[in-house]
Amino acid sequence: MPHCQNCQSELDGAYCSTCGQHDVDLEQPIWSLIGSVVRETFELDGRAAQTIKTLFRNPGLLTAEFLAGRRQMYTPPLRLYLVFSISFFLLVAWLASSGILLEPGEDPVFDAAVQARFLSDDLPTLMFVLLPAFALLMKVVYWKRLYFDHLIFSVHVHCAAYVALAIMLPLEVLASRNILLLLLQLVVFVCFLAHFAIAVRRVYRSGWVSAALRSTLVLLAYMIVVSVVIENTSSFAIISD
Repeated sequence: MPHCQNCQSELDGAYCSTCGQHDVDLEQPIWSLIGSVVRETFELDGRAAQTIKTLFRNPGLLTAEFLAGRRQMYTPPLRLYLVFSISFFLLVAWLASSGILLEPGEDPVFDAAVQARFLSDDLPTLMFVLLPAFALLMKVVYWKRLYFDHLIFSVHVHCAAYVALAIMLPLEVLASRNILLLLLQLVVFVCFLAHFAIAVRRVYRSGWVSAALRSTLVLLAYMIVVSVVIENTSSFAIISD
């Protein structure tokens, strides 16, 4: 019977029952090792598929399930956020470096490079720091709930927002000249607003009117906070360059 390389206990599965270390065979082709790391990091299995399906098909259910203690069948919130945020910021950094996100009159070389550097280096950290700020806004409108509940909800909402933005941003330039693409952007934005309102209603068990009003208040306040922080941070980055 194989033994754990960490504590030498007998193994009866992929994980050691004594110390919990994953039994990984390092004496295998490099591509097999890379595949194992990718699968473990991004959890490309049935649990990830179930998590993503629940996140988008049943707004708020993923948060409600996690807070109710039914967590085994879903990807942990922090790992889910890392996967979505890394994918999103890689996309927007590429869009910025290609000049797609530039305003009219901006330099397609210098401004694109500065914008791409900000979106790839500074904004991911900034948005991660702002997760608790969103949770704090939710705490203001639903003060009886634990702050931890709001943090989990914040993570799941941001994941959904990154997907909506990933669809909308590549259409930014073309949408100004094509009414159909502009309508597509609007539809995606409205779908996200509906997703957020439904999620609030399900997680916080409030009525439709209450959920809509509180959702609107939180989103407006958060958009102001994000806009101010990004504006000041990006201006400082440009000055530094």
